[in-house]
Amino acid sequence: MPKQVDHAARRIQIAEALLRLASRGGLEAVSLRDVAAEAGISMGAVQHYFKSKEQMLLHAMDHVTKRAGERIVAALSRQGERPSAREVVRTVMLEMLALTEDSRMEFLTHLAFFMRALGSSELAAMYREWWPELERWLTGELRSAQEAGELPPDRDPAREAELLLSIPDGLSVGLLLGHRTGEEAIATIDYHLDRVFGDRRS
Repeated sequence: MPKQVDHAARRIQIAEALLRLASRGGLEAVSLRDVAAEAGISMGAVQHYFKSKEQMLLHAMDHVTKRAGERIVAALSRQGERPSAREVVRTVMLEMLALTEDSRMEFLTHLAFFMRALGSSELAAMYREWWPELERWLTGELRSAQEAGELPPDRDPAREAELLLSIPDGLSVGLLLGHRTGEEAIATIDYHLDRVFGDRRS
């Protein structure tokens, strides 16, 4: 009897292999053969799911974005039933920081995909879809916080969302290069959240 293959699991296996390769050395020199070797499967198995490197990259980018989202949702669930807006935003920003093995790999992978997207209209289109969507979500959270009195009325939710989402990337570069510690990066995030929401100590 032929062995049953879990196709969804196999596609994830391939995507995870590509992410590991991307986080170690970028994407330009990565081939379908490299991904097959990293995943421990045959070249034919990779080609069964992805006819081209571009198709595989698009799937992997979608996978890493969903994986990060699932990790953020899990972190938020640990905050309890009704975390404050500040706690929600802080959780999202901390999960975007390159602090853990998973978040470091995701950050390095996003950098590799960003460089590749400069020459790929399909990858660039994916960025133009999911990043504005994240900004809209955070803008909505901040606007709701403002209506609930958690955010000062003079704050612009859309502008603050743009600024807050840009902070983890800049801090992550310093973390990876070793001139900033995790504690320093977290303190910087808390400093900006105090600026936006108001100092918790006052």
